[in-house]
Amino acid sequence: MTAVLPARPLRPAVPAARPTSPTGRLIDQFEYGLDAPICLTWELTYACNLACVHCLSSSGRRDPRELSTAEAERVLDELQRMQVFYVNVGGGEPTVRPDFWHLLDYAIGHDVGVKFSTNGVKLDRARAEQLAATDYVDVQISLDGATAEVNDRVRGAGSFATAVRALENLAEAGMRDFKVSVVVTRENAGQLDEFRALTDRYGAQLRITRLRPSGRGADVWDSLHPTQDQQRELYSWLLAHGDRVLTGDSFFHLSAYGQALPGLNLCGAGRVVCLIDPVGDVYACPFAIHEQFLAGNVRSPGGFQRVWRSSELFAELRSPQTGGACTRCAHFDACRGGCMAAKFFTGLPLDGPDPECVQGYGEAALAARAASTVPPRSSLDHSHTGPVRGQPTLLGMPSIPKAPAKTCDESPLAGLDLR
Repeated sequence: MTAVLPARPLRPAVPAARPTSPTGRLIDQFEYGLDAPICLTWELTYACNLACVHCLSSSGRRDPRELSTAEAERVLDELQRMQVFYVNVGGGEPTVRPDFWHLLDYAIGHDVGVKFSTNGVKLDRARAEQLAATDYVDVQISLDGATAEVNDRVRGAGSFATAVRALENLAEAGMRDFKVSVVVTRENAGQLDEFRALTDRYGAQLRITRLRPSGRGADVWDSLHPTQDQQRELYSWLLAHGDRVLTGDSFFHLSAYGQALPGLNLCGAGRVVCLIDPVGDVYACPFAIHEQFLAGNVRSPGGFQRVWRSSELFAELRSPQTGGACTRCAHFDACRGGCMAAKFFTGLPLDGPDPECVQGYGEAALAARAASTVPPRSSLDHSHTGPVRGQPTLLGMPSIPKAPAKTCDESPLAGLDLR
């Protein structure tokens, strides 16, 4: 995404007259936005039993303001009316919400499919059998290493074993084509073939995504994002295997090497994707939880539909963009300037190059930043405090206090009644 977002005059969410694409490509239509998102990410809770070092939402402690069960049902009713095909549910760890399984059934019963990401902590054999017998549901197990040694350095001791146990339970229950979701880092970029072998073993499918400097990811991005050599190897690997690997819109910046990769080679922020966070705030991008990309709240009059179709921010993102200095690059049509979130959270201008630009312009831009530049950070941080902060940790599931929840409660399930 290459838009600059200054103070904006209000304008329609969709231009009155769209340019006619001479090629009729679907991606050209996506640039101007759709009546409903193709992929809506919904973080149900910030509560999490892990403290992964790269968590893009800085999850850990539950926010006591999160949407109630009734409010979540109303959002799902809206999504049904808007004919949203499916919702990508995450967190935090969504399965630690006591009403998660109810909301899963409610969504499916209202014609909204559910794809949810989990570390596997709640996927015992009974839940795996339930999921295998349910239509319109997809499961993504998060792993960041094909071995415990690599994975647990990022996600916490024991998290690899927890995830593999969930994979075993899903496979034994007869579920097929569930996903293993991997954030590609400097430490696991050489394990792609091992990840493929692991997913094949359980009848699963590999999904890889890009490390963004969002949330706690900003603290480790310098040391964990893939090197230029690793990016080139990743590009070659995706060209060879990409037809069997899901990437979403994660790696379109690599298309500047030459041949376009499979997947959506476009930043879809506010156009075809967005995020609803646990308290109902709607952001343009799942990787940009920051007030600059806040479009509204589902609790406001008109709900989510009004935000999606009438937000001033989304209208700006759906308008023709300039591309800035990147338009002078011969590869601009391939990469479109790269990832909006990656640029923003490394302190680069949104109309400048991606920090991981494969032509090297991002490295030059990072080096040219003023010494006084402080990259933006989200004001939201639900990380566990104390000795586990910023450390990969597998936390116990604490007892639930009966006293009223407070924002500072350390329990990731603070204020939830599990009875």
